[in-house]
Amino acid sequence: MRSDNIKKGAERAPQRSLLKAMGYTNEQMKRPVIGIVNSFNEVIPGHIHLQNIARAAKDGVLMAGGTPMEFNVIGVCDGLAMGHEGMKYSLVTRELIADSVECMAKAHCFDGLVFIPNCDKIVPGMLMAAARLNIPSIFVSGGPMLSKCTKEHGALDLNSVFEAVGAYKNNMIDDEGLAFVEDNACPGCGSCSGMFTANSMNCLCEVLGMALKGNGTIPAVYAERIRLAKTAGMRAVELVKEDLKPLDILTEKTFENALTVDMALGCSSNSLLHLTAIAHEAGVTLDMKQVNEISERTPNLCHLAPAGHHHVQDLHEEGGVYAVMNEIQDMLDTSLMTVTGKTVGENIKGCAPRYHEVIRPIDNPYTKTGGLAVLFGSLAPNGAVVKRSAVAKEMLVHKGPARVFNSEEEAIDAIYNAKIKKGDVVVIRNEGPAGGPGMREMLSPTSAICGMGLDKDVALITDGRFSGATRGASIGHVSPEAVSGGPIAYVKEGDIISINIPEYSIELEVSAEEMEKRKTEMKPFVREGVKGYLKRYSKMVSSADKGAVIE
Repeated sequence: MRSDNIKKGAERAPQRSLLKAMGYTNEQMKRPVIGIVNSFNEVIPGHIHLQNIARAAKDGVLMAGGTPMEFNVIGVCDGLAMGHEGMKYSLVTRELIADSVECMAKAHCFDGLVFIPNCDKIVPGMLMAAARLNIPSIFVSGGPMLSKCTKEHGALDLNSVFEAVGAYKNNMIDDEGLAFVEDNACPGCGSCSGMFTANSMNCLCEVLGMALKGNGTIPAVYAERIRLAKTAGMRAVELVKEDLKPLDILTEKTFENALTVDMALGCSSNSLLHLTAIAHEAGVTLDMKQVNEISERTPNLCHLAPAGHHHVQDLHEEGGVYAVMNEIQDMLDTSLMTVTGKTVGENIKGCAPRYHEVIRPIDNPYTKTGGLAVLFGSLAPNGAVVKRSAVAKEMLVHKGPARVFNSEEEAIDAIYNAKIKKGDVVVIRNEGPAGGPGMREMLSPTSAICGMGLDKDVALITDGRFSGATRGASIGHVSPEAVSGGPIAYVKEGDIISINIPEYSIELEVSAEEMEKRKTEMKPFVREGVKGYLKRYSKMVSSADKGAVIE
């Protein structure tokens, strides 16, 4: 066992002495040592209950004859960090989490790992670490928050509050109306209840074969979630005995499966950024054009919030991720191995959707194409990502004048002060991985647009990111980014931008001669006062189309 490096033989007596200082017995040291990677903190509502999940996972390890050792990693709440400087520190933690898990696992020679993530960057950060370490690993998330159904506003979620702010600014609701949404949108612990980034990634953990059935959909407050964690802990010990490792599971075909189910589910646009980074760690290259090829042949079967009124709890009642996979099984490679010790096909056998209310039948999809699309053209030569399933039909094809802003704050100010008109294309640049730095997620401007009733009239484009909770023609990840000299750096107020999502195109209608002229006349933007980790990150991070990874 790997853990023999710290516990076996006369020369390891000092290490055994240190373990005994913590109460570990000789018997415990003979057993497989399973690291419990817990992202609990008292900052994120999706993580506030993870001590209970960790306790259950440790119980499972103990029941299977292993010795659990728990350690923690950091985590940022995207909701709390949204709309200010704090959002610069969200994506960048993905690499910190992966690096810290690597350090802990290598330093302490764990035989296996149980990963306990829940929210946005923590899930992919841990998946990256699992692929990098290639130690037997299994994931069990904290589960989604419940959505509270109200007579006044329907089923609420965090996005409802952001949109309510836009409605409030437009005098569409009063103080009392805003307070009601604020008080009822987030009724308890868990990852925010729509098919936002956290739930997208937790669902994709099942598709990637790294988590058990229900990982992405069992609500955080259900006892079923505790039982799942115990089972995952037991399975972690078995994975060590079987020597079944992440790279036995995370193959090129696995990522193709993940992209296919991503399209059917209508996952967050951020899922492409994270799948690309995880694939990189697994030695697999994802081509952005491959995404569109998969999207062309994969129907979109689910319209969970923000695309529709269903939430993850509804998906769970319908049969969960396995039910979606069962519906499109002819499009998947079902021979692939998973952490269950069984193949994809064995896992999803008999898991048909219960009602076909949340998961549409394959012959009656919402659309014949997938939930995500990558647009290419003169504005984004290396691609830009849009959650197509959350775009109103009126905005699938759009042409309008650019309204250019060099930061999220500038754009929000213009939106709230009614300076954005129907037909405009809002361009927010210098918010990419290096230029931000940190590639901020921008739910505030998109929600403001929706809250003010402009989501069917205004497009938003950025080299930063949009939240998984975003709806409307919100196009992010524009690559190359502005700070790298991408075309978005040279857009001027009033330039005509043409968007055609069905044709996967995004064009800046400016001549090549004019663009060359602008490159000589326009000074590159330099963000002042960048220090610390962000400064180091900005110098090392790749472009969004490469997953914003650090080599």
